[in-house]
Amino acid sequence: MSKYSCWRRILGSFIGITLVVSVTGCATNPVTGENELALVSEESELAIGKAQYQPSRQMQGGDYQLDPGLIRYVQSVGQRLVAVSDRKLPYEFVVLNDSTPNAWALPGGKIAVNRGLLMELDNEAELAAVLGHEIVHAAARHGAQGIERGIVLKGVLIAAGVAARDSDYSQLAVGAAALGANLLNQGYSRDAELEADLYGMTYMVRAGYDPMAAVGLQETFVRLSKDRKQNWLSGLFASHPPSNERVEKNRETARRLATGGELGRERYQQQIAPLRQAAAGYEAHAKGVEAMSKKAPGQALAFAQKAIKVEPKEAIFHGLKGDALVLQGKTSDALAAYNEAVQLDSNFFRHFLKRGALKAELGDRQGAKQDLDKSLELLPTADAHYLLGELALREGDRRRALTHYQTASSSSSGSGRAAATALVRLDLQDHPQKYLATALAVDPAGRLLVQLENSTSVSIRNIQIQLGERSSNGRVVVRAEYQVPGKLKSAQRTVLKSDIRLPDARALSRWAVRVTRAVVDE
Repeated sequence: MSKYSCWRRILGSFIGITLVVSVTGCATNPVTGENELALVSEESELAIGKAQYQPSRQMQGGDYQLDPGLIRYVQSVGQRLVAVSDRKLPYEFVVLNDSTPNAWALPGGKIAVNRGLLMELDNEAELAAVLGHEIVHAAARHGAQGIERGIVLKGVLIAAGVAARDSDYSQLAVGAAALGANLLNQGYSRDAELEADLYGMTYMVRAGYDPMAAVGLQETFVRLSKDRKQNWLSGLFASHPPSNERVEKNRETARRLATGGELGRERYQQQIAPLRQAAAGYEAHAKGVEAMSKKAPGQALAFAQKAIKVEPKEAIFHGLKGDALVLQGKTSDALAAYNEAVQLDSNFFRHFLKRGALKAELGDRQGAKQDLDKSLELLPTADAHYLLGELALREGDRRRALTHYQTASSSSSGSGRAAATALVRLDLQDHPQKYLATALAVDPAGRLLVQLENSTSVSIRNIQIQLGERSSNGRVVVRAEYQVPGKLKSAQRTVLKSDIRLPDARALSRWAVRVTRAVVDE
């Protein structure tokens, strides 16, 4: 792209748009060397990646911690590629405790690879292909470009997200953490994927790896995608769709770049040997989670105990045991299981969330609040905010309850919907105007009409409204008050015919309506 065409695109982007990110204009892509539109500055990239790295990891299983040696090994391979990359960023690499084969990069060089993907790789060069690909996504600003595509009128940032997987917790995230879920799920363009393949293989060669490993990796991905294995389709393929085109282009690139180089198969297999030994435990855990989804706690408990026998130090196995025991009503045993999970891994939000919920049920309000607050530090969720709202209400702290309900209600999860209902019940009488949408119209006879819509999830009755007319100084003078007959169910609309007649439709702009009273229909 020429500098002239780049600036022409910038001018087009400014038409009717107010930007909330730091605008840098034209910039040279540090990987491709091309001039391109850059609406998100490097400072913003780094800030976004840093802010979203922890919540994004929490949403996808938390950090894998059982084998520090494996984590250091993955990081060393990543840093070997970083040393030959085209853009210097504060790169970080983590392994996530999730069985779904996946890897991702946030803007600013924050990269994660799932435990499940490591199990599917054959050698170190294939790991280098994965990490090199993700490094390019960060270095070439592909994540930032996704944000730029989401810049819309009024400067709102939205990402083209996909439905959250059942195996992650992104559907529970609220507030700023929800942005991370969208960033990870937005996917990349075809050109970005091919670009990441090309330059990722270039980095492999520079670092001394055999680039043909990237070809074999893509061939594996294509084969598995044809098998339509659900965990693959919901993982790596959601944001990195494989294709025969990519296989052939990688093959051409490998031939052009070099032949030979390291594969490092023996070294890789040695590093992941403990992971393979624990594979049966993770398989049992997955079956236990499925049993829990079917409300079969007995089966889930059996699978949890099998998993613990394979690997007693894995915290999520004890968490599953706690979940099953809660459903069986064995609360003291469940609490002991959650205590073990927290002791083994005090850096995963779910252990504190589940233990806090159980403590609240058992009447330990102080312990519940401590656990729920800790879970919020790790990942802000609708579940924790809703439960804290319930605890605040029981203690008579109405203001704090409203704050927690308001935050939780932004989620579409079950807790979010429950919080939205609790919010209405608590706040409707004080602020009825917030929960009943109103509009004015005029019928053919000139009569002023009032439309009301119940935008809440509960039925509302005893609705009172005021109609007012704006004077020349802009003050609204009340002209009439009405009681809306009957009740208004959730999402229901009604039209009230007033006694006021207007000379013509133009006079409508001088009138206003206000809801002054409403009560939840219990």
